[in-house]
Amino acid sequence: MQTDVIIIGAGAAGLAAAKELSKQGISHIVLEASHRIGGRAYSEELAPDVWFDLGCAYMLKGDDSFNKLDESNPFLEIAKEQGEAVELNDYDEHYFYNGKELDYTQSKAREDFFESCVEAIKRAAENGEDCALSDVVDLESPYAIAYNDVMSVTAPKDLDEISVADAFHGVEGYSEYITPNGYGNVVARWGSDIEVSLNSKVETIDWSGKEVIVETAKGTIRGKCVISTVSNGILAAQHIDFKPRLPDWKLDAIQGITMGAENKIGVHFKKKVFDDGVSGLYQSWSDDDQGAYMEVNLLNSNVASVFMGGRFSQWMEKQGQEACHDYAVERIAEMFGNDIKKSVGRTIVTAWHTDPWTLGSYAAALPGQFYQREPLKRPVGDKIFFAGEATARAHGTCNGAYWTGIRAASEVVEVLK
Repeated sequence: MQTDVIIIGAGAAGLAAAKELSKQGISHIVLEASHRIGGRAYSEELAPDVWFDLGCAYMLKGDDSFNKLDESNPFLEIAKEQGEAVELNDYDEHYFYNGKELDYTQSKAREDFFESCVEAIKRAAENGEDCALSDVVDLESPYAIAYNDVMSVTAPKDLDEISVADAFHGVEGYSEYITPNGYGNVVARWGSDIEVSLNSKVETIDWSGKEVIVETAKGTIRGKCVISTVSNGILAAQHIDFKPRLPDWKLDAIQGITMGAENKIGVHFKKKVFDDGVSGLYQSWSDDDQGAYMEVNLLNSNVASVFMGGRFSQWMEKQGQEACHDYAVERIAEMFGNDIKKSVGRTIVTAWHTDPWTLGSYAAALPGQFYQREPLKRPVGDKIFFAGEATARAHGTCNGAYWTGIRAASEVVEVLK
């Protein structure tokens, strides 16, 4: 099979690249190893008419999207065009320490500590440092555990694995929107008009000659160039055999921007268990047990979503689905009483760290490796182009991935002209 461009991956980046190449009249083939499109934007029905986003859940829009294109989010308008409701995620926040809700003084101390962490990151980054977050925050604070729990979901790594510069140079401020029928469903409908070869795992990319030859589980495809939107987890594990191997500078960049592990457990309740006014964001932590960060009854869904990140998330994946379910239910019951356990319905547990097509949830720079962001997105030999969330300034976001697909397609157009 022959084409101009071979796109590997049918997530937001690959689908955006395909749409852009179609506009330019350039032939292409989209290959997807999985049985579906959307990548890490994926929704499942947790209960009738109750949708749960296993991956991307927030339609983020950067505060400076007017000047910085990659901070804008086209999926906000796409969702509205599809007739989907979109709501600003602006719920109340609740914090519990050692089983008790923080009083005003404690809440203010927690807020001050989190702000001090932001300032410490800013000072270090502006001084040209790229150390670990654990080197600049006060780990002795009673709120350090809570901060790590939040960052391990956000980064998604523990404080000693997070680059200060990477944390600083991401999108600092943004608005967050949610949709009841699932972000993943919005992406899937948007990409449904693109012809994609599913279950087509790429095994080899031979770029040694004039053409690029891609070997897949379904056969051989020849093209003038490749756009890889494959996750850094797959690239780092060398699940694709490049012939010749990628240059050292590219391999170093892949190893410097590594995949983190954010997982979540969505617990649906068979009857209304949350009183009016309790919907919101909750966080609990203690001196002697693993805390939890969760969303409760957003959009009146009767669902509590419990988040895990970093090493704890990886460890829990190894314990299995049942252990993750039990952990989530126990954390919810700590806040809302043991009687709530009687009404537990279906549960969905994600496992992105071991997902065979991603090997992680999304990527972040290791300490000292922020500079690898630039070479990570740079093409190799005008034959292999790179896109995907790891190559975006707004990294870890679906809209960031989208804009990298547009960028990579534009780079290809320039080469093929």
